[in-house]
Parts: sequence; C-alpha cells; structure tokens
Amino acid sequence: MADLSPDDSSVLGLLSSAVTGIGGGERPGQSRMTQAVWDAMNTGEHLAVQAGTGTGKSLAYLVPALRLAADRQGPVIVSTATIALQRQLVERDLPRLADTLRVPLGRTPEFAIFKGRGNYLCLNKVRSAPEEDGQSALFEAADASATGEQIKRLHQWANTTNSGDRDELVPGVPDQAWRQVSVTARECLGAHRCPFGVQCFSERARKKAADADIVVTNHALLAIDALGEGVLPEHRVVIVDEAHELVDRVTSVASGEISATLIDIAARRAQKLTSEDEYDRLSEAGKALGPLLTTLPAGRMDSLDPALGTSLTALGDSARACVGQIRGHAKEWEDDPALQGAAQTAVVLLEELSGTAERVVSTFELPLAERDEVVWLERSEDSYGAAAASMLCVAPLEVGEILAESLFSERTVVLTSATLTLGGSFEPLARQWGLDAGSMGDEWNGIDVGSPFTHGKSGILYVAKHLPPPGREGLSDEYLQELWELIQAAGGRTLGLFSSMRAAKQATKALRDSLKFPLLCQGDDATGLLVKQFAEDEPTCLFGTLSLWQGVDVPGPALRLVVIDRIPFPRPDDPLASARTRAAEARGGNGFMEVSAAHAALLLAQGAGRLLRSVDDRGVVAVLDPRLVTKRYGDFLRESLPPFWQTTDPEVVRGALRRLSAG
Repeated sequence: MADLSPDDSSVLGLLSSAVTGIGGGERPGQSRMTQAVWDAMNTGEHLAVQAGTGTGKSLAYLVPALRLAADRQGPVIVSTATIALQRQLVERDLPRLADTLRVPLGRTPEFAIFKGRGNYLCLNKVRSAPEEDGQSALFEAADASATGEQIKRLHQWANTTNSGDRDELVPGVPDQAWRQVSVTARECLGAHRCPFGVQCFSERARKKAADADIVVTNHALLAIDALGEGVLPEHRVVIVDEAHELVDRVTSVASGEISATLIDIAARRAQKLTSEDEYDRLSEAGKALGPLLTTLPAGRMDSLDPALGTSLTALGDSARACVGQIRGHAKEWEDDPALQGAAQTAVVLLEELSGTAERVVSTFELPLAERDEVVWLERSEDSYGAAAASMLCVAPLEVGEILAESLFSERTVVLTSATLTLGGSFEPLARQWGLDAGSMGDEWNGIDVGSPFTHGKSGILYVAKHLPPPGREGLSDEYLQELWELIQAAGGRTLGLFSSMRAAKQATKALRDSLKFPLLCQGDDATGLLVKQFAEDEPTCLFGTLSLWQGVDVPGPALRLVVIDRIPFPRPDDPLASARTRAAEARGGNGFMEVSAAHAALLLAQGAGRLLRSVDDRGVVAVLDPRLVTKRYGDFLRESLPPFWQTTDPEVVRGALRRLSAG
C-alpha cells in the first residue's frame, strides 16, 4: 500500500492520478481547491469554495474525501441539492474514481447514495397493510380509478424489484399512488418491530451507506439529520455542493403546514383507531378551520385572528387526545403489523398537526421584534384563476442559528458552488448559513478558485439601458421588440429566463408567430424533454422561469444568448423575504441589500451561468432591466456576475450575435 501520510503532496498526487486515469487535463483551480479541502479536513476549519463552471469541483472534493476515508476516518457525507448532481456523482464520477484510485489507495473505495425512507417500498405496507381507502375520497372518480391501477402496478413491482427504489421504477407513478406503498421515517415501525425488517429495502440501503467511504445524500436529509433525527451514518466531515441552495432547503424542512385537506386525511387515518367522540372532535376542528382559512386574507400574518387562534387551539387539543388514545391501545396491536403501521402513520400526521398548530399560536405570544418564526396564509389557484386551496404555513425567520448549532458545531463542513460570492464577498451567504461573517480567522475560510473560462473574451454582458424600468403590467412593447431583435441577431439559440410564468407565456405568445425559429415554452411539455429538444435542435429557443435559471446545462452552439427579463427581486408581498427584511432593519442592517439584493444577485449569477458551459462556448447574457446599470445597487449585482465584457450599446451586441451566428 502506498504511503498516505497527510503531507502536501499525497492528495495532489492522488488528484494527478485521478485526472490522468479519467483522461482529463490539469486545472490550476481544481488543484488549489483539492489542497484547500484536504487542509480543512485536517484542521477542522470550515471552508467555502467558489469554483466556476469547468473547474472540476466534484473531483476536487471527492479525491480528498476518498483520501481521508482511506485511513478509515470516513464516511464523508456529500450533500447536493439536485437529483441530476447526485446521479452524476454516483453513476459517473465515483465509479471512475474508485477504479482509478484503487491501486494508490490500496483498496477499492466504497460509495453509496442515501435517500429518505419514503423513496423505498415498504414491504409491511405492501404485504400486510390493507389497501388505503381514506385518500381515494379526496380525488375525483376517474383520478381514484387511475390511482388504483397505479397501486396495483406497484404491488406487482414489489414482487420483482431487488432495490425497492422509486427511481428505478420506469415509468414512474404519481405521489398519491406511491404514498400507498411507502412510509416516512417517523411512520416506520422500526426494523426490530417490523415483520419484514430483515428484507427491508430501506434498511439494506442504510447498511450499505454505513459501510461506505463516501455517502451521497441531499440537502433535505442533511437538514433532517442536523435537526436531531440522526438519519445519516456517523460522520465528522460534510461536503455541501450546490451550497447556494442550502438555506432554502433547510427552511423548507423546518417549515410546518395546516390545511383542511391535511386535517381530513389525519381524521380518516384516526377514525378506526380512536373513539367516536375524539374522531368527531378532530373532524369538527377541521370543519371549523377550513372556512376561516378561505376567508382570511392571504399573506404574512403579524397578528392572530381570535377565531383562528381558537380553532388552532381546538385542533391541537383534539389531535393530541387522538394520539393519546391510539398509544393507549398499542399493546392490543402488538401482533398485528397492519394495525401497527396504520397507527404509526396516524400518530405522525396527528403530531405534525398539533405541533404546527402550537407553533403558530405560540409565535403570536411573543412581541413582534422577538419572534423567530414567520406565519402566513398561502392560497393556491386552479387553472381558471379561482381560489382552490388555503394553507396556513409557519417557518423559521432565519436558519443560520439552526445550522450553526447543529451542523457547524459538530463537524467540519466544506461548502462549494459556482456562485457563493455576492457583490464580490462571501459574507452575505455566510451570514445566512450562520457562520460569523465578521471573522475570517480560525472558524472558517473562503476562497475563489476561479474558472478555466475567459469570461471577458468569451461572453458579453449587455444591459438594455435605453429601455424604461419594468412595470407591473407585464412586458411592454419595447421589451418585446428588443427581445425579438436579439433573437433574430442570434439566429435563435436563445434561453429566455423570466421572473414569472406569466411573463414567459406573454413573450411566447407575442413572438412565436413572428420568429422563424422554433420557440418552446416551459409547460408545453415536461421540462426535461423541452431542454433536450432545445439542446438538440440548434436554432430552437426556450422560454421559462425559475427551474431553468439553475437547471439547464447546454454546452455548444445550441445556446448563444441568455435573456433575463428583469432583476429577480423577491415579490414585495413574499412572507419570508418581507419578514427577514424587517428583521435585518430592526438590528440596524440594510434590509433591502441583505435580503432582496442578495436574493436577486444569487439568481442573476445562476442565470448568467447558463451561458458558458464549456471552454469553447461564446455568447451574450442580455438583461432587459436598465436598473442593473442605473441604480446604486446595480454595482453590487454586477459584481456578483461572471466577469463578462460589458456594454449597453444595442448595436454592438447585435453585431456580435450576428458574427457568432454566421460563424
């Protein structure tokens, strides 16, 4: 076995072997990042690494992670935000690395993907639990029939699958069908109590992860683990890729929801497990709350409506009483796995309802300035624009303290992404993560290893300074004309990133007939299929909204122009953003810059990052919002973007696009 003492050369030697083995070339930024990650793992100092597209950051953190695990100091947890990156790591990067580094490491590294329990078939639910009839009443007859067919298919698949992994079921099934054959972690009976514990698909996956050197998971499970659930194997090092999304994912996990539909589902689950009186109390609480949620105004709540407070208290009391009754009968069901499973599921739903109701009520018991939770009413619309459902939501005002106490205090964390500096600084995101933004000393360090792309020669940032500021009434004729002329000059090949689906559809409708190039709009088909069509048919244009800002990777001539309709500030009525702005101002900060500008800078950088995906790419990022150069905050936003050559001259940019199209 090779000498793997932790000196400066060993990890870079491994990187060299890895790059040679997979047929790559040396990249200075990759080497610098590899060494920095290795140093952080050994010193315990947290590290934030901004690594531009093309750096090869996956290799730069996987090599030191495997090097650490070679001394049996693993596993190292790698957390990502997207399924696409998880698959890249597990299906491409790690298999190639394991083969290449087998000799210098002295053994073949082991790796595993770790998913939530709900991603696997539950054999107890499939084999012994009765078919669910509670939820079918929530769907139309045709939907219920279709769901029944999907459930029958899942039962057949359960007899043939070796993994029970939902992702291996092709074609997939809707969530309402999958829920009939799966359980969440809290609904699980536990391997020792479950009659199928030995064969359990989830337990097998957990055991494989426990024995692995590298465990690939997602931000949601990382958050659940950090919040005290202990779902991941014991570890001392975490690598957070796509770290710019960490705060949003943790916030989502730490949020709670209440709706009439959720109460109805919980009541149906509890009906056969509790007394008629307690079931009636719970059902009545839902019937009382439903109309209130429909009539109260949507948006952030700074005070609690008295009737709503009374209904929430009644809901919490009745849900807890049902839980008490169900648990009181637990011994009667010890020999009946079906009833045990049904009881466990009911308890989880009821506890979530009672816990969320208590969170909401207790939030309003504190003065406004002391609250650390935000409550709001969210109202969805059907396809005709009519109110369809109301959801009462509660979420933490900030998650930095949660991360500081439960993640950063317990282990060494490396955070990386192509976009981590906003306005040229790591501090905005560090503050959101809960790292001490005022200290760059022993606690954490931030480095930017750059990009192999020559942004100033490969890309142009064009800001349409001559246009009027964007209004609230959709895209003006001037904007649509500007967009048409840019697309014509580019010969199609345009990715249009819009701040709303309404704007994307408006632009599509206005331009589709007048352009000679195919124009796709998000929603026309599955997003993945649209992106595939866009990439394969060179003149095609694709318009869409948020998921396209971060989810499109189209190298080559199929993408020459990225158009951004306006600076993507959060909506003024966004409950969390507005509450966080108010909190920042209360502590003496600049709420607009800390919240709205930081949010916009992050999305702008992600959107602009769609342009250059390989070293040979050339093109233009066009922002149709003149405020990017006319407002004082424009400097901060532009400093968050890749260092493209900049212009506000429409003739210059159209000429450049014509030359690219001709070439």
